[in-house]
Amino acid sequence: MHVVIPGRYNGPPTSGNGGWVSGLVASHTPVTADAPAVSVRLRLPPPLDRELTLDVGETTVLHDGDDVVASAAAAPTPDGPLPEMVSVEQARAAEDHALSAAEHPFPTCYGCGPSHPTGLRMRSGPLADGSGTYAATWTPRDDSPPEVWAALDCPGGKAAGFPTTLMVLGTMTAQIFTPPAIGEEHVVLSWSRGDDGRKRHAASALFTADGRLLARADQTWIALDPPTT
Repeated sequence: MHVVIPGRYNGPPTSGNGGWVSGLVASHTPVTADAPAVSVRLRLPPPLDRELTLDVGETTVLHDGDDVVASAAAAPTPDGPLPEMVSVEQARAAEDHALSAAEHPFPTCYGCGPSHPTGLRMRSGPLADGSGTYAATWTPRDDSPPEVWAALDCPGGKAAGFPTTLMVLGTMTAQIFTPPAIGEEHVVLSWSRGDDGRKRHAASALFTADGRLLARADQTWIALDPPTT
């Protein structure tokens, strides 16, 4: 089948938002009772506004001509302890410490860019409790998998150390247990799972305002080499 990543779903200005693209690929990937989540590996920056080929199977592959952009397969549910749930008010307070447009390397990112005209604007900031957990609010306009994966993506990057360390999403494994309610305020928490060389591991989870878990994700981010002068 053929798919196009519309330009509005960008991360960096010239390529697709990693979470949105991963959610698109995941939505076409078969899962099983033993492996109800999907793990997506991004291999190249996803191109925008041109026809790509999505080959669906036990391993689903997104192609740009002969190049593999992403691959995906069913995976176990992300596990490990979740942070203590916080209120919407606490999440809003954390957003006061989110990146401004001037501080953001990609201010027009669909997921978290303050300057994207129609983006999700996920404004993750550190909680005041010193736990290292980040929080943001989200009121969905769309409950599709690409939107939910995008909402889980950028908060994980912030917890992993972005933008102090410039990095790109390498792998994202996520499961949506229940779609979010359109028009209702939700909370996204994110936290670091440690570093391994250039790899930065993080996790994120989506909750209703009253604390019900709707989706969770694990991510591996790849730190970029600093620019040479």
